[in-house]
Amino acid sequence: MRDFSLALQDRIDIIIQNWIEAVRSDDQLETAKELTYNGVRDSVPMVLQAIVTMLSQSQESDIRTLVEKSLEHGTLRAKQGYDAEEIAREYRLLRWVIFEALEPELFKASAREVSRAYRLIDTALDEVIAKCFQTFTQERFQELKDLQHQLQLTNQELTRLVRANQENLSHLAHELKTPLTSIIGYSDLFLRQQQNYSEIKGSVPNIGHIDRVLNSGRLLLRLINDTLEISRYEAGQIKLQLTAISLPDVVATVVEIIEPLAKAKGLEIAVECHLSDDKVVTDCLRLQQIITNLVSNAIRYTTAGTVTIKSELLPDKYWTVTVSDTGIGIAPEDCDRIFQPYFRADNSLSSGIPDSTGLGLAIVARLVKLLQGKIELVSEVGVGSSFTVIFPLELDGV
Repeated sequence: MRDFSLALQDRIDIIIQNWIEAVRSDDQLETAKELTYNGVRDSVPMVLQAIVTMLSQSQESDIRTLVEKSLEHGTLRAKQGYDAEEIAREYRLLRWVIFEALEPELFKASAREVSRAYRLIDTALDEVIAKCFQTFTQERFQELKDLQHQLQLTNQELTRLVRANQENLSHLAHELKTPLTSIIGYSDLFLRQQQNYSEIKGSVPNIGHIDRVLNSGRLLLRLINDTLEISRYEAGQIKLQLTAISLPDVVATVVEIIEPLAKAKGLEIAVECHLSDDKVVTDCLRLQQIITNLVSNAIRYTTAGTVTIKSELLPDKYWTVTVSDTGIGIAPEDCDRIFQPYFRADNSLSSGIPDSTGLGLAIVARLVKLLQGKIELVSEVGVGSSFTVIFPLELDGV
């Protein structure tokens, strides 16, 4: 019986060299390209030496060495960043290089001898691959456990920081509101006195500056209030007060509050409420806030025409409120981002429109979600926009 162990022993160095060249030239083995020569070689010489022992007819099989080295190899490959497919591909290349190196000897051997050599080499490599994958998987699993533990610690720290940030923001906002309210009050009082006493008119050269202070103060106060509203939502501090409401009454209240803004711009507010005979269970204050923000937004970006508030009952116990306008519209690429805090669409048609806080629609989106609804937007630049809010008649789990 021909002994192939000597042929393999003589060719170990060339096999390793050819194998490393094959590995590094393989486009699908990206990780290997980042390793040194020794890093790629790893324990392959010991694996080949163990296979030599198995092929030898004069020595016992050295399965234990194969197992030990393959266990080491799998752990190392996991730490080096290999994935499972790369490991399997490396061993396929090793198998091919081994048989290529032994090819001259195999041609001289009998069929029985060739069969024995193939069987022993395949058995050895299969054992190596199996054990290698075992430790590779164990190492990966341990990495995932460590990562999960680290993520838990990170999440706890982030939760603490977010909570502290929300508390600081809330405290700061409340501290700002007190002097800001005084500034707005005194500025408004000063302007009213100027309007009531004609002899004062024209005697104060900076009266226009006071007016700008008042407007800026009101905008800043609205920004603070909106920021607090977002903060309360993110902290889960908004508690719903569910009651059966009359939707036409809620819409009428909103129109009564907001109509002076529309008249100041020469706009008409049209109401089409088809839920007059149906009672809806929801949070009246939050629903009023949603409709108010949508209508205010429509008025802000509409220079002529009509703002329409429409409600109707849908099948399967749902109802809707739609606020439509004939304003400047929203570009398609901005429709998905319009509900993000502080986002403002870059629209040349909006020049001359007073600045907003950029939080109105963000608050709407969050309140709609809190009321288990969803919001849909249809808009065309230069034509107008339509915001439709869809709610269930009864809220689940509240």
